[in-house]
Order: sequence, then C-alpha cells, then structure tokens
Amino acid sequence: MIEQLIRFSLRNRFLVLLLAAGLFAWGVYSVQTSKIDAIPDLSENQVIVFTEWMGRSPQLMEDQITYPLVTNLQGLPQVKYVRGASMFGMSFVYVIFNDETDVYWARERVLERLNYAARLLPGGVNPTLGPDGTGVGHILWYTLEAPGMDLGEQRAIQDWYVKFGLQNVPGVAEIASFGGFQKQYQVTLDPNKLTYYGLSVPQVIGAIRTNNNEAGGRKFEMSGIGYIIKTTGYLQSVEQIQNIPLKTQNAVPVRIADVATVQMTGETRLGIFDQNGEGEVVGGIVVMRYGENADEVIGNVKRKMDEVAKGLPQGVKFNIVYDRSGLIQESVSSIKHTLIEEMIVVSLVVFIFLFHWRSALSIIIQIPITIATSFILLNAFGISSNIMSLTGLALAIGVIVDNGIIMAENAYKNLAIRQAELGRLAKAARPEPSGRASNNPHEASKMSSDPLTHQKP
Repeated sequence: MIEQLIRFSLRNRFLVLLLAAGLFAWGVYSVQTSKIDAIPDLSENQVIVFTEWMGRSPQLMEDQITYPLVTNLQGLPQVKYVRGASMFGMSFVYVIFNDETDVYWARERVLERLNYAARLLPGGVNPTLGPDGTGVGHILWYTLEAPGMDLGEQRAIQDWYVKFGLQNVPGVAEIASFGGFQKQYQVTLDPNKLTYYGLSVPQVIGAIRTNNNEAGGRKFEMSGIGYIIKTTGYLQSVEQIQNIPLKTQNAVPVRIADVATVQMTGETRLGIFDQNGEGEVVGGIVVMRYGENADEVIGNVKRKMDEVAKGLPQGVKFNIVYDRSGLIQESVSSIKHTLIEEMIVVSLVVFIFLFHWRSALSIIIQIPITIATSFILLNAFGISSNIMSLTGLALAIGVIVDNGIIMAENAYKNLAIRQAELGRLAKAARPEPSGRASNNPHEASKMSSDPLTHQKP
C-alpha cells in the first residue's frame, strides 16, 4: 500500500504539489479562524439547576427542594451523576452528562424533567436553569467608577442599564451583577399595633399586593377619537405605601403607617465586594457561552462597553479589574515565538545533518504544511488554540522532520546501491579491448588455437 502510494506520488508530482498547496491555504485560513484561549476548558459537561426559596434553612431546602430534584433528575439519558448542594434560601443541583453529549440537548432534557418535578416542590417555588457557560467562562470582570453616587444607585445602573446592554453581545451567556444594594421598599410591622387593630400579617401583605397593580378598562370613541381607559396603580413612593388603607374602624381608616414603618432600603446581603481595600464597588462578571472564542468575545464586549458608556450618568465610567485577553495574548505570543524559533533551529539542524540543500528543502517544507494542517483538525474537533495545544505542536516539530530524514537517507542509500549494480552490469557487458592481454589462461589458450580469430602481429 505504501509502495503504491509512493509510486503514485512520484508519477503525479503536480497533483501532489497542488494538494499540498491547497492544504496549506486551508490551514492558514484555519489559523485565522481558530478559537483562541489561554487555557483549555477541562470542566465537566454539566447543567446547573438553581432554586431560590428565601428565608428557609439549609435543612429545609435539602428536604423540600434539593432531594426531590436530585431523585427525579437521575434517570435522564447520558447522565453520569447528579450532585446537590443546599444553603440558606438557595438550592443548587449539578447534572453531569457524558463528555460527548451536546450541551444544549442536555439542557432541553433537564428542562423537560423539571416540568414534571415542579409538582413535587412547594407552591411558589420555580427552579431555573443556570447559564450555558462553563467553569472557565468568567472572561472579564468590571466595576463602575461613580464618585459621589451611593451603592444603591450604582447597582440600579448596573442592573437596569449596563447589564441589558452587554447581554446582547454574541457569545455572552450572562452578566452576573455583584456589590451594592438592590433597592426595595421595606415594611416593618409592629406586632403590638397589629394586635390592637385586630389585623394579621397576611392582611397587610394582601392590601399592599392589591394596591400595587395596574388594570385596563375599555376603549370608547368620542368625536372620532378612540380613548383607552386604564388605571395606574403601581406604587412609586414610600408615602403611597404608608397611605394604603387596611380597614375602617369607627369611620376612620387604618393605614399601613399606623401599624408599620415603611422605608427605602437595600435587600439583605450575604457579602460585600471590596476592591483593593478602598471600599465597596459595584460591577459585573461577563460569563462566556459554551464553546465560544474567548478572545473574540472579550473584544466584542469591550467595544460594546464603549457604546454603553455614552449613556452613563456624568462621571460614571467602567473600570476593568480582570481581563483574560492579556493572558491570552501573552500565552499565544510566547508559544508563537517558540514555534518560530524551533522551526528555524530544526531547519538548520536538518541542513547541517544532510548537507544537501535540495534534500533539506524537501524536508523543511513539510514543517509549515503540517503545522497549518493541524489547525484544520483542531477546528474540526472544536479544540481551541491554547497554551497546551500549541505547546504540543511545538514539541511535535522534531517528530515531523524525522520521517523526512529517514525517507531521504533511505532513498539515497537505495539509489547508491542501484547505481553500483548498474555500474557492475555495464562493466560486465562491456567488451574487452583487442590490444589488451587477457589474464585468463584458458581464454589465452583458446585465442592462440583458433586461427580464424587470432592473428599474429
């Protein structure tokens, strides 16, 4: 088989050169479109199910949320194992699939099973899927520099403006906000006053929920103009909440302000985000979607941040605190220089070893073609160009030229043997000169006894 391939290549040199040029051009294109990252993604193929039930203890979350979800998600196809973790008010279930399973197919199967498992959970509890990112998907962290602005306002800008702008970038799975205060209206009830007025906590909650609503009426026409009737009932200030009536006692309405204290405050926090010991900050984490090009996504996010920054309040700007693109560029640049240096060194060694420029050129030309072709396979299998894959290519340069050296040496040896055999055959077939005496005694006696062929001088 190998002999036939070599024979075919020798007889069709133009076709082989054309094929090599095509592979090299395709490889150069693959190098330009290859996914670039600093480190390989070795995380497990998992789907995260997150459930929030605030105010409940970890044991209650384990019994009512985590255990029913884990037991119902274990029967999914291509699942290796299911892990569960419970904490105060939150439950996490990690469904680990086989490595060859498509992540979006896995998310669909988990979502189908959650529709069935939701009936086993307490009322009002809705499990959700985590972002379609991986453990190394945190590619960029940023904070907001807003001198003179309180943390609540900064968090509002992050949640209601910046987050929505950056989530539209292709390849971004989620913008996770951190730091600051999430504003909320807080109603602190006085138990003694509730008892005095004969009210209960559900009555207060129902009154607030009923008065924080908007309803539509109907459409009517007058003078050829159509009007739509609606009521605007959303609460917009602390005073509106305080004036909500709860009941009427002796023709006097009992309001929220009579039994509770209403104030604007932040949601209860489980931690803070401090930067360099200089105080709390507000920002976000850019989570990359599974299988995307990290370097390209970071570049798109930065360009989008320049657009979003135009709409920020006066004096507010972005501050990038973690950017993987620097590590990516340094890693790829270091390996690129190593590849070039090794290609030069190997080329010199091959030339010195063979000391024949045509043979050395036929071997050296294999190096760029083979390296370019390897990127075709990297893209085909979805492997990014990272520090490990490029290091493997650098280590393989010496192996690439080994077969070429062996084939060249073998070809020269066979040519030398064949040339020597042809020389012997030519020498044996060449007739002896007439004026030269023969060293063979039998031949000499034969020549002397034959009068037709032998003539005396």
